[in-house]
Amino acid sequence: MRLFYGGIDVGASRTKVAILDGQKGLVGHHVGKSGTDFAAAAALGLERALSMAGASRTELAGLVATGYGRGNIAPEADCKTEISCHARGCYQEFARAMTIIDIGGQDNKIIKVNQQGRRTAFRMNRKCAAGTGAFLEEMALRLDIPLEELDFLARSSEQLVELGSYCTVFSATEVLEKIRQGRGVPDIVKGLFLSVIKRIREMDTLEETPVMTGGVVAHNPYLATMMAELLGREVLCPRHPQLTGAIGAALYATDQ
Repeated sequence: MRLFYGGIDVGASRTKVAILDGQKGLVGHHVGKSGTDFAAAAALGLERALSMAGASRTELAGLVATGYGRGNIAPEADCKTEISCHARGCYQEFARAMTIIDIGGQDNKIIKVNQQGRRTAFRMNRKCAAGTGAFLEEMALRLDIPLEELDFLARSSEQLVELGSYCTVFSATEVLEKIRQGRGVPDIVKGLFLSVIKRIREMDTLEETPVMTGGVVAHNPYLATMMAELLGREVLCPRHPQLTGAIGAALYATDQ
């Protein structure tokens, strides 16, 4: 009988599901809105990820949930913290000492992992939306541009417009003032990306190899490029940045 293992990462904004086969290879996945019913979002995501894997629920040998809404999936699934799952998901791919930078819809996390894959420290930003996906969504709304165009616009910038505030409210006012001054949208967007990076660097030191994960980086990979340029060294991204937590959860499911 074939065996599969599932991981569900229920974030405040998106629910991610990863299905691994017996060799711990990713064979199915799904990303969808979390909405107001986390259990329903998880059930739908699991169904679609299993379908992609060509697997049935009876072949699911283990299931672990993580993320903001992981408690809504219990007791159907075991629960692990986001910190543990992101650390395990990244270590599975890179197997080195690293500093994981996860930029989510509502919060940022910095997780430090040693050479053996053990978590040694972490920081989380929960009190303010500065530097998160919500910050970029609000700025895209203010600029009246689709969220998916931010990465292209930032890459097109010829003269970055640096913003003085991390605060979403104050930044919105500052962006409007830059527009009034006739500054180009690509230059403003690159300035917004720089604000995200500065907020990350303010949270903690980035001593080991930085690894950037999360939906924000998945859709805006230029953030990793800018971070590498600012640090003057390599910045890694997993093959599936938005699924890292879900993959880590599925890896914990293989322990079952």
